Amino acid sequence: MRNIDRLTIENMDIYYPLTQKKELIKRISKNVFKNGNLLDLGCGTMPYKKLILENSGVTSYVGVDIENPIYQKTLKPDFFWDGFEVPLESSTFDNAILIEVLEHMTKPENTIKELSRLLKKDANLLITVPFLWTLHDIPNDEYRYTPFSLKRMLEDNNFEIINLESFNNWHGSMASMLALYARRGCPSKHRKLLSTLLLPLVKYLMKKDLATTKSNFSEGQMITGIWCLARRK
Repeated sequence: MRNIDRLTIENMDIYYPLTQKKELIKRISKNVFKNGNLLDLGCGTMPYKKLILENSGVTSYVGVDIENPIYQKTLKPDFFWDGFEVPLESSTFDNAILIEVLEHMTKPENTIKELSRLLKKDANLLITVPFLWTLHDIPNDEYRYTPFSLKRMLEDNNFEIINLESFNNWHGSMASMLALYARRGCPSKHRKLLSTLLLPLVKYLMKKDLATTKSNFSEGQMITGIWCLARRK
């Protein structure tokens, strides 16, 4: 993961998406994940493990992911799964996170159903998904979600929605596109100059976006992603 300690022209495409998720996970860890164990499904290299354990009452963390060549060189998950069934007993976990994973699942409703099986009654589930983002992990980039589809999938699988909010609205979405274009879309010979010129505008738009409401979804609204806190019924 690239350095996001401070915003620079080199990281302006990922700085806000990553810091927003880190701040969200830290806040939910402090206020919601108060005890028990936690499942990180689709954990990757477990970038949030330390953050969660240091800021929550969680006593144990279990990372689960699909086998991948990256695990030959990095810390391996506690368990592997096939993308359809997790090899663990039902009603095992008090908390779970699914961070930027659901867009990669070929059968996303099955993933939600599997989480419902693994979580205890009244367990907490935090999900984040992208809406406005580049194609990534090709060819394993399957879906983008609206708040309405995510809400339906969760409620259909025995979850109660506690919070459902967007990451950014129009100002933040424009800032995200400008940053992505500057770092990835424009010719490399112009990248440094364009990034330098656009960085102040990106910062200004993101600051304006802070004042917008994230929990109301209306016709014509633009968002960059969604996060949802749900409780297992």
